[in-house]
This record gives sequence, structure tokens and C-alpha cells, in this order.
Amino acid sequence: MLKKLFCAALLGLAAAGAARAEAPVRLIIAFPPGGPVDLVGRVLAEQLGKELKQQVIVENKAGANGNIAAAYVAKAPADGSVLFLTSVGAVSISPALYKDLPYDPARDFAPVSRVVNNATVFVVNPANPATDAADFVKRSQADSQPVAVGSSGIGSIPHLTLEMFADASRAKVMHVPYKGAAPVINDVMGNQVAGFFGDVPGLIGHIQGGKLKALGIAAPSRHPLLPDVKTLAEQGIAGVESNNWYGLVAPAATPAATVDKLNQAVRAALGSEAVRARLEKFGAQAAPSSPQELAALIASDRDKWTALIQRKNIRPE
Repeated sequence: MLKKLFCAALLGLAAAGAARAEAPVRLIIAFPPGGPVDLVGRVLAEQLGKELKQQVIVENKAGANGNIAAAYVAKAPADGSVLFLTSVGAVSISPALYKDLPYDPARDFAPVSRVVNNATVFVVNPANPATDAADFVKRSQADSQPVAVGSSGIGSIPHLTLEMFADASRAKVMHVPYKGAAPVINDVMGNQVAGFFGDVPGLIGHIQGGKLKALGIAAPSRHPLLPDVKTLAEQGIAGVESNNWYGLVAPAATPAATVDKLNQAVRAALGSEAVRARLEKFGAQAAPSSPQELAALIASDRDKWTALIQRKNIRPE
């Protein structure tokens, strides 16, 4: 009888261990389903699961410019079971924008790898007569009133890129903040506002479909999907570069061996030709890195955006 009980206990422990081993990894996304971060996350999750031999499930925790998701992951178990696919905002912009964040990016996260780079493109309604960004600037300067340019919100990458653009070009523009990218994109297509700076992945379909016209790329080089669109620097508007990269981080106390395992899995996932092709199709450029490189990128972008936010005295609504 004792032998049977002992064997049953061993089987139970083995089953429990197997269940723990097969528990899915949760990939937290700070934005709603269907957006650029979500699309990248779902492509990554599928291949990452194959590399880890473990299911990776995407969970969307939208709100507060990514701060809700970031705070959630900061307090999650530090065992590799909960990961955060963050855009630049939550880890490099929010610390300068908000006084009382419920997390500290430098203290609460262990960087794993950058995932993709996302160039920022300036778009207008197709009926806009401007031929490129430099022409847009000239026309704005000749206008009697500032030209309305929308953003997805105060302190967002579109807003901060617009501020850099206005400073560098002396364009006569007025910032119009929206609550999210979708409504401002709709208003540019409806000719309610003149333009918008946004990630290529979120705009490429509209550009290729003829619903928006691209006037310039805020990046060091032209984008593969928009080879005829000049960079702003090529147009004489220097120093306006905005990369809304996405990176993978884990809770801070995650063991180094686990971080290394995850990093290798991300590298392998993004090394897949099929994955790279899927990402590039909607404008994201696969760009894996070491944990140390991601940490340095988070810090350097924090310095860059903090300086702009402080110089322009930008405050959240």
C-alpha cells in the first residue's frame, strides 16, 4: 500500500513538473490589438514559442502611454514567464514626462533584446500641394496662419518628432494632440489636419493605398518600402531623427542565465527569413541586439528625449 502511495506521489510530482515546464510565456503588449506593436508582438510570439519550445501568449494591457503594462511587468515573477514588448515611450520618454511613475525603467527591468527599428515618416493628405517636407515648410511659412499638424498625444513620438521638425525647419505649425494614432490618421485622410509624423508600420498601408502622401523620413537613411521618399536631412532639414524601436525586457530580478536564453531565442526568431519578411512587409525592420546594447539604447534615448521635453517645457495632459 505504501509502495503504491509512493509511486502515485512520484507520478504526481512528475506531472506537476511537466505542467510547470509547459506553462506558457506571457508577452505583454502596452497597446490594443491590431496596432503596430501588437502586430510585431504576434509575429515574434509565434516564432519565439518555437525557439523556446514553449507557448508564448500575447496579452494586451493598453493605457497611459504604456505605463500600465510597464508597471504590471515590473511586479511580475522574475522567472522568464512574463515579458514586456515595449516601445521607446514607456522606458525612455515617460520617465521625463511623468513625475510619479509606478515603475523605474532602469531599476525594474532587465533588458533582453531590441526587436525592431521603426522609422518615422511625415505624411499629409494626397490633395496637399506640397511635393516634399521642404516644400511643406516653405508653404507653411508663407501661410497667414500656422498649419495644424496632429499627434497621437502630448509627449508621444509623433509629438516630439514634430517639435524637432519645427525647431530644425522653422515651419509655421500648430500642434494638435489626439488620443491615439487612429483618430489623427483619419483626420489627415479627411483633411481636418494637415499632417502627421508616425511609424512606417502604422502608415505604410495608407501610403501604398494612396490615402496618404509621404513627404519625408525622419531617419538616417531612406526606408526600403519607400525608396523614393527622401530623408529630412536630404531635404536640408538636419537633426530630425526618430526611431520608435520596440524592445523586449523582463522583470529586473530575472536570472542572467534566463535573460541569455531569451536573448538567444529572440536572435534565432528574428534570424528566420520568414519572420523578417513578415515584419518588413508592414515596415518594421528586425534589429536584434545584446541585452547590454538595449540597455545603452534605453539610456541614450532617455537622455535625448528628456533634453527635448525639458527644453520645450512639455507637460502631459
